[in-house]
Amino acid sequence: MALQTARARAPRGMVERSIMPGFGLTMGFTVFYLSVIVLIPLSAVFIKSAGMGFEAFAEVALSKRALYAYRLSFGAAAIAATINAVFGLIVAWVLVRYEFPGKRLVNALVDLPFALPTAVAGIALTALYAPNGWIGSLLAPYGIKVAFQPLGVVVALTFIGLPFVVRTVEPVLADLGPEVEEAAASLGAGRWQTFARVIWPAILPALATGFALAFARAVGEYGSVIFIAGNMPYKSEIAPLLIVMQLEQYNVPGATAIAVTMLLASFAMLFAINLLQGWSRRRMAA
Repeated sequence: MALQTARARAPRGMVERSIMPGFGLTMGFTVFYLSVIVLIPLSAVFIKSAGMGFEAFAEVALSKRALYAYRLSFGAAAIAATINAVFGLIVAWVLVRYEFPGKRLVNALVDLPFALPTAVAGIALTALYAPNGWIGSLLAPYGIKVAFQPLGVVVALTFIGLPFVVRTVEPVLADLGPEVEEAAASLGAGRWQTFARVIWPAILPALATGFALAFARAVGEYGSVIFIAGNMPYKSEIAPLLIVMQLEQYNVPGATAIAVTMLLASFAMLFAINLLQGWSRRRMAA
């Protein structure tokens, strides 16, 4: 109210000053920083691949081997992100709603994929899920092969993507509080009704954000995958490995062609997820 009165008393033609000054300087720094870190490198990738010509671009980026690698990278990333969306929600629920011995240890284990080098994670997963590993030896009698198979890629991507879902959903659940559930119960709602009509609409945008982050992280993952995937062409070879192989052959334009294809596909999928988030927020507001 006082701010509105001060604005009403200000003479006409006088420029209003923001309560938080420095927009011009901070906005300029933001644009400069994003340009140096994001826009210029991405522009260089597009410019480098554009110099190849369409036929050379299609020969590398749309080859049969590359299409198989795209299918594995994006398919495994989508499956891993979906698994993390389900179990990450459960983990976040347990960490927010319950107190139990060892909670701090479990909370720290969630962040372990952030701190652990991806190559170390890949070696550890390969040792566990190899046919002679601790877990792989138990699955082998049933004909289930994880290491050196596409299933191993899904396992590795699930491992590195879990924290994104948990840490995105956890603050939203904490803000809801148990009193929301108690209020719904006092009005006669059952547990599933409370979850479906009260909790689920509130956490859906955060869950979609966590899914998008886990998916984006998984699509470009390299270090933890190359050890457990087996890297067999047309079977367990991921797209980032093709980029590395092109660079090892000093074929920089070919590497940028594959990178541009992955970038465009990733942007399209993330744009669709953002549209879903916006729709869910508008639905909640209505």
